[in-house]
Amino acid sequence: MVRRPARNPSTRPDTDVATVSPILGDALGRIAMDVDALFDAVLQIPDDPRRRLYEAMRHASIGGGKRMRPLLCVAACDLFHIDRAAALRVGCAVEAIHVYSLIHDDLPCMDDDDVRRGKPTVHRAFDEATAVLAGDALHALAFEMISDESVHSDPFVRSELVACLARASGPSGMAGGQMMDIVAETETFDLGGVTRLQQMKTGALISFSVEAGAIMGRLPPEGRAPLRGYARDIGLAFQIADDLLDYEGDEAAAGKALRKDEAAGKATFLSLLGVERAREQARILVDQAIEHLQSYGESADLLRAIARYSIERDR
Repeated sequence: MVRRPARNPSTRPDTDVATVSPILGDALGRIAMDVDALFDAVLQIPDDPRRRLYEAMRHASIGGGKRMRPLLCVAACDLFHIDRAAALRVGCAVEAIHVYSLIHDDLPCMDDDDVRRGKPTVHRAFDEATAVLAGDALHALAFEMISDESVHSDPFVRSELVACLARASGPSGMAGGQMMDIVAETETFDLGGVTRLQQMKTGALISFSVEAGAIMGRLPPEGRAPLRGYARDIGLAFQIADDLLDYEGDEAAAGKALRKDEAAGKATFLSLLGVERAREQARILVDQAIEHLQSYGESADLLRAIARYSIERDR
């Protein structure tokens, strides 16, 4: 039996817009516009029977969402002075994977949700078959985008990006974590099990988003430990914040249904640790993440701001 903490609305974290630093506020606004513009460019609606597929892909990928993964990718690439257009293309590839996973996650056979990012889910706005195809197509589009020569002149760099994104999104990463999440509906997970689940389901794509900068900057694997540590810690902090928002957040602000995990009886960081201990753990993880960036000096200020924002957001 999963222990449920007592709900106390007064403990809801302060997520006022004023808490967002100027550097992050500017970055969030810019990345939202840039991601929408790139998806708009690559998802032009054809005048043929594929029209409905493209409309569904655009419905899911343009407008709304935090765009945290593209922002992390661009911020990490900045450490290595990577061209923004190339970094944005990689970030949008990660976002395409993320969006495809949301489309499939919302299907009746999975979470059966009606609203995502403040809009009807794809299977509600279109139909289930179109939603499945839209997710499949975005999955394929991600690898088309990331393998393009405009991303990097070195084919070995592009090859590593493709391989790492495949691992992050496949059975060793996001998809494997989603399977564990389904199993968690009928089996009890301890804290170690929940941590592993979330490191795969949520953390794997976050980790790739950060490490992509090091890959594009040709930083050897042995030199990537600080960035990997940063990504690991904010990935877990981000998920704890999600658990808190699911429990005590506002559905209108979140743009999706909340309290689903509690209704399903799933073990979460919140149910296992309790509200205050979970919140404190998220703060500790953010502090650790920021500590990993010491060697990068002021050039990592945006990554530090993202880490703080990961537990201060309201959606």
